[in-house]
Amino acid sequence: MLKDYHRRVVEGLSIAVLVLDRRLRVLFMNPTAETLFELSFRKAHKLALSELIVGTEAFVAGLWQCLENGHPYIERELQLVVQPGRVVTVDCTAAPLLERDPPNDLLLELRQVDWRLRINREENILAQHHTTRALVRNLAHEIKNPLGGLRGAAQLLERELPDPALREYTGIIIGEADRLRNLVDRMLGPNQLPSHGEVSIHEILERVCALVEAEADPGIRVERDYDPSIPPLWGDADRLIQAVLNVVRNAVQALGRQGVITLRTRVQRQYTIGSRRYKLVARLDVIDDGPGIPLEQQEQIFYPMITGRPDGTGLGLSIAQNIVNQHGGLIECVSRPGETVFTLLLPLDKTG
Repeated sequence: MLKDYHRRVVEGLSIAVLVLDRRLRVLFMNPTAETLFELSFRKAHKLALSELIVGTEAFVAGLWQCLENGHPYIERELQLVVQPGRVVTVDCTAAPLLERDPPNDLLLELRQVDWRLRINREENILAQHHTTRALVRNLAHEIKNPLGGLRGAAQLLERELPDPALREYTGIIIGEADRLRNLVDRMLGPNQLPSHGEVSIHEILERVCALVEAEADPGIRVERDYDPSIPPLWGDADRLIQAVLNVVRNAVQALGRQGVITLRTRVQRQYTIGSRRYKLVARLDVIDDGPGIPLEQQEQIFYPMITGRPDGTGLGLSIAQNIVNQHGGLIECVSRPGETVFTLLLPLDKTG
């Protein structure tokens, strides 16, 4: 009776628990471990750890040492490649079961911490964006006032100049002042209040696809991978079109003259964005097979004026992030050569 009780306790833990023999073969795994490895205990029984985890040399060496010296083995934020190629981040604790001397079995505990790291990263992204946004708004307002005075002075000077040829110079001053004012207005974002209502994410995507396919090079192909079960979200359709369009145009510019952009939608259930948990979240992945974003730029791409193109303003992704933030969501990016994924997360709960 006591043995069954202890077994039920272990099976109810949120930590993945495995028992390995001296050859590091699986003797036991609880349901959380089955979920982590996406494999039932019946199929995993007697499998070697190397058959569950790829590239385990250093990890296995630590477990062998634990068995040999009888001391616990602990690793924090250890990245493991689980078959068939999933990467999970875990806190690992291993300890020998001291029923015999030397011990024959090893108790292995794996606590998945990807969610915690993701939440910390998202909170940092949101905090940085809000801080940057406040700084940009303050700076933009400080710039607009002297720009207005500069433009007005140029107009007055233009009226007083006797030589029409000299008015070309005042025209340049006025034109450049207007160009800077337009840039500042773009940094500040839309002036009108948002108009919220029920919005279909796929109608937004089809509108964006129509615009992009009309203006992109014929060598750019857009593929759809939609989940038709996604319910409407609560938001401003025009602003969401602008946000998605900015992200997709960024992918088009990264590809140049040829490549594939994939638009993929999925539903995430009980999903946390920053510190807030939502019942349902729409996930939109904008995937391109371009050269990728240099690692040193990946942390900065959502900042205003940060761009990898000489003719770019660096405002497109910043504006997109701001619009998605206004809808309670977030944009993330993961990039490597040959694949860049921008992920837009939009709550399906009615947020206002």
